[in-house]
Amino acid sequence: MNSRLKANIINTTSIILIYIILVLLIRIGFINNYYEGILIEMGINIILAVSLNLATGYLGQLTLGHAGFMAIGAYTAAILSARMNLPDLPLLLVSIVLGGLLAAFFAFLMAIPVFRLRGDYLAILTLGFGEIIRVIILNMKITGGGKGLSGILPLTSFSTVYFITVITVTIFYTLINSRHGRAIISIREDEIAAEAVGISTKYYKTFAFTLAAFFAGVAGGLFAHHTLVLDPKDFNFIRSIEILIIVVLGGMGNLTGSVLAAIIITILPRLLMGFADWNMIIYSVLLIAMMLFKPGGLLEKREFSLNGLLSGKKKSQGNTPVKNEGSE
Repeated sequence: MNSRLKANIINTTSIILIYIILVLLIRIGFINNYYEGILIEMGINIILAVSLNLATGYLGQLTLGHAGFMAIGAYTAAILSARMNLPDLPLLLVSIVLGGLLAAFFAFLMAIPVFRLRGDYLAILTLGFGEIIRVIILNMKITGGGKGLSGILPLTSFSTVYFITVITVTIFYTLINSRHGRAIISIREDEIAAEAVGISTKYYKTFAFTLAAFFAGVAGGLFAHHTLVLDPKDFNFIRSIEILIIVVLGGMGNLTGSVLAAIIITILPRLLMGFADWNMIIYSVLLIAMMLFKPGGLLEKREFSLNGLLSGKKKSQGNTPVKNEGSE
């Protein structure tokens, strides 16, 4: 059997089995509403992390405005869903896609001046953009202003988040392993060399930034229909930093690491509920420890593979050594 086909069958089967097991545990009450909510938040954080990883990890551009795009998607989805007459699932899908598209539109407009800057200047500009979005939301009647937006329809379920998360990770995995993904990575490695071999750095920077914003908007829409109340404080610069922490913890340019780190960062605050005021200090200590002992992230450059696990091997992305047939 073709190795790629075998890997696809194993991965698809595993995804379906995990879903069936989790749904059964929810149905019998072993996973109550509280823990189901944590699973939903895990999925939302995974979408946010893998999307930011495209712009920051693979493209190599430090952006700190991801919470702003999440806010655009959240408020757009919440407002539109209240004004459309559709069944629950189509209503959720239409509202989050429209929220993602609006976030992508703003990202596209923002990409024109943003990518003339690099390094710290780029980070500051994107951080400022996120704060501008939050201030605009605070001063608009339709968003509820400082009081927040309430009465949002409860459309987000575990099943929808699970499959949207799977689709999101699959899209990014496929993109990164395509020629477009290799072009994006080449810009991170050496932008001048990438331009010299004919890669349109402006196009790929805009494309990666816009795609990342779209999925941040989708995650925002799922978040809105899960929490049912939106507060502008939910999308301040601390939120952007938390998403960046997930990416750094998992490893810059590592999708599996982002998934694993998103799960850890979602669970960690629950374990430290008695130390809520110390969360940022704990995150800081965690990052310092990672930089000292595991600077490449939890998995460094290795990507987890169920097929490789079952065959007793680990798949390494871009770091597979070539064996010399003439040597022992």
